[in-house]
Amino acid sequence: MAGAVAESGRELPAFAGSRDTSAPRLAYGYGYGPGSLRELRAREFGRLAGTVYLDHAGATLFSQSQLESFTNDLMENTYGNPHSQNISSKLTYDTVEQVRYRILAHFHTTAEDYTVIFTSGSTAALKLVAEAFPWVSQGPESSGSQFCYLTDSHTSVVGMRNVTMAINVTSTPVRPEDLWSAEERGASVSDPDCQLPHLFCYPAQSNFSGVRYPLSWIEEVKSGRLHPVSTPGKWFVLLDAASYVSTSPLDLSAHQADFVPISFYKIFGFPTGLGALLVHNRAAPLLRKTYFGGGTASAYLAGEDFYIPRPSVAQRFEDGTISFLDVIALKHGFDTLERLTGGMENIKQHTFTLAQYTYVALSSLRYPNGAAVVRIYSDSEFSSPEVQGPIINFNVLDDKGNIIGYSQAGHVCGDNMDLIDGQPTGSVRISFGYMSTLDDVQAFLRFIIDTRLHSSGDWPVSQTHADTREAGAPSAESQADVIPAVMGRHSLLPQEDALTGSGVWNNSSTTVNAVPVAPPVCDVARTQQIPSEKAAGVLQGALGPLVVTNLYLYPIKSCAAFEVTRWPVGNQGLLYDRSWMVVNHNGVCLSQKQEPRLCLIQPFIDLQQRIMVIKAKGMEPIEVPLEENSEQTQIRQSRVCADRVNTYDCGEKISSWLSTFFGRPCHLIRQSSNFQRNAKKKHGKDQLPGTMATLSLVNEAQYLLINTSSILELHQQLNTSDENGKQELFSVKDLSLRFRANIIINGKRAFEEEKWDEISIGSLHFQVLGPCHRCQMICIDQQTGQRNQHVFQKLSESRETKVNFGMYLMHTSLDLSSPCFLSVGSQVLPVLKQNVEGHDLPASEKHQDVTS
Repeated sequence: MAGAVAESGRELPAFAGSRDTSAPRLAYGYGYGPGSLRELRAREFGRLAGTVYLDHAGATLFSQSQLESFTNDLMENTYGNPHSQNISSKLTYDTVEQVRYRILAHFHTTAEDYTVIFTSGSTAALKLVAEAFPWVSQGPESSGSQFCYLTDSHTSVVGMRNVTMAINVTSTPVRPEDLWSAEERGASVSDPDCQLPHLFCYPAQSNFSGVRYPLSWIEEVKSGRLHPVSTPGKWFVLLDAASYVSTSPLDLSAHQADFVPISFYKIFGFPTGLGALLVHNRAAPLLRKTYFGGGTASAYLAGEDFYIPRPSVAQRFEDGTISFLDVIALKHGFDTLERLTGGMENIKQHTFTLAQYTYVALSSLRYPNGAAVVRIYSDSEFSSPEVQGPIINFNVLDDKGNIIGYSQAGHVCGDNMDLIDGQPTGSVRISFGYMSTLDDVQAFLRFIIDTRLHSSGDWPVSQTHADTREAGAPSAESQADVIPAVMGRHSLLPQEDALTGSGVWNNSSTTVNAVPVAPPVCDVARTQQIPSEKAAGVLQGALGPLVVTNLYLYPIKSCAAFEVTRWPVGNQGLLYDRSWMVVNHNGVCLSQKQEPRLCLIQPFIDLQQRIMVIKAKGMEPIEVPLEENSEQTQIRQSRVCADRVNTYDCGEKISSWLSTFFGRPCHLIRQSSNFQRNAKKKHGKDQLPGTMATLSLVNEAQYLLINTSSILELHQQLNTSDENGKQELFSVKDLSLRFRANIIINGKRAFEEEKWDEISIGSLHFQVLGPCHRCQMICIDQQTGQRNQHVFQKLSESRETKVNFGMYLMHTSLDLSSPCFLSVGSQVLPVLKQNVEGHDLPASEKHQDVTS
């Protein structure tokens, strides 16, 4: 549509008059007050000044703050290739995984049900399904699979038939009216035992007309109550949601399609060229992969036909390195959309309100002889956003009812064939986005009126008229300086544009399964974070029985230790150990590898007052309650050591405190109390009958134990003179803190703990899971935050194999019917592995029954 300057001073049909007063009132704008939408447009979309953009079904527009937020993210963080193993690569990997959770949360589902596979767009997602679906070809013994698609599908869906035809699978187009009729007839007779796989594809919203098809078809087809064609077998459903989700919420917990392709620029404009295939986990194992490349292979041989795919569905189908910076940009898109609009339900109502007004206004336009000015292609009559999206497809007519084509208006685009056998070869589609306004609509309507009736000087007769505007709806400003944008010329067939398309803070309460009764304050003797001189003396080695010399918990993951002499035990380990963690603005967990100053954050837990006090140099102490407020918390998903965890945000007050300390946006999140994260089996050990080890936000296991004799041996190696005669002193206290253990014992020999299979500490019994494989975190001085690589290098040299230090422990049995405690001074009774000989423990201790 080429723009002509609209005349001012003429009244358009009133906004209120276009709306069905019997229907529920829909919202225009986002509830920020009069004129706020216009202010939003000026602030976030200033580039639209003087332009009317009405092609949001093609691509919606990104906001200024969205782009600024993403740019700041890139400037402040170093994101490496997620297939590598360095710190910057791990940051990328973790951030990408957080974005996957955010996508699933946006569609009201979780990783329990769906997997997100990133693609270059929804077209690529559709191609992936076409090539990987378990088709069965027609043959002497089988009628073969069926590929059915609604005739109102996008080109990219229809194009799947060429893949199926090549393998002798039947493709059948299904008209919407035929499916409506089949739905009314109900289920036909079929063979319930037949498992022949068939696929039915349909759009949630037509790209052509904006009509919305029932999401209930998903379950009806899958259950066998509705058959696209009368063929026995098991039906799978692909819901083409690319157009629908651009302006409406989609609840995949209620409508569980097997495959859902989407494109993200349809939702928030940036980035382009990125989409996803959401695959239901029950259908994922059926997908067959042939090509492998990039990070999709766990192992392969170049000289032999040997290939092992990655275990996860996403890694198996994301060939090569994904567009990880674009994936990170999605987080900022979701954040901005929520902040500006309040969510997809608000967008659905806003955009439909504009489309409904436009539809009524266009439908009412008449030439002086009564002929309609436009012909609109829709059967929904724009009665409800449940049946119609914010798309209007139409052709302009002359006063005799003939279609006015593009070339008739003086334009040539490829050829001048506007009509073939009296039928139009194209149409005009307008569509609305979350930033569209009533001013846009009225500028468009003025354009239609001016270009069609400019010679008569009269307005077309409107069948709907009112003299007053709806209260609360913004008035259209003078349109004299508004130049409408060029409208796209579209085919009448639904084949136009190529289809392409929660750090999520969770709040719920967490009481880490604790002892039934909080112990008296005198039972929990707290000490300073740094081991006392008395404790340090114990570390010099004892000749008596094995005992616990020090106990530490780390309430906030990667932050400073909190030393105690007696502490209650829960089913996840020491009570409140690693119950919280600090995450960045993307919801990715921070560790000392990325932020060494985490060790300067000192948490103290007061069980009597039920608070955690957090201190740091130069900061006022701040309190965080130990109890959850389930009414004010919102569950979000985060990630720890490749595991998904449910967490909640601890609030803006502590977030502001942490952000001030670190100089960048941070949040404190806590594991939700109603979420259970199970420990992984290690070294082939079977879980004991009737037990299930659960974890807090630890990486591997419930407890970490180290031996003072092992520390002393490393201490001696580190403090020997180097070739230049210089000495680099490391205190025993410094070393013990770097290994961030929960339990320190006074072992007789260095690394004897690696020969143990089980141990008892007081009345508690533990299985030894295996050694802790160390990383660069042991290079960080826990008192200053300074790095020193010498510790890691020396440990690597001395161990000769993997850099192991310390042993992981897990409860073998735990009875929390009465309070359980770990205490300094408790005797430690180990049980040797069966294949270990020559240990100096008494025979009675070698065969101690730790389950008795």
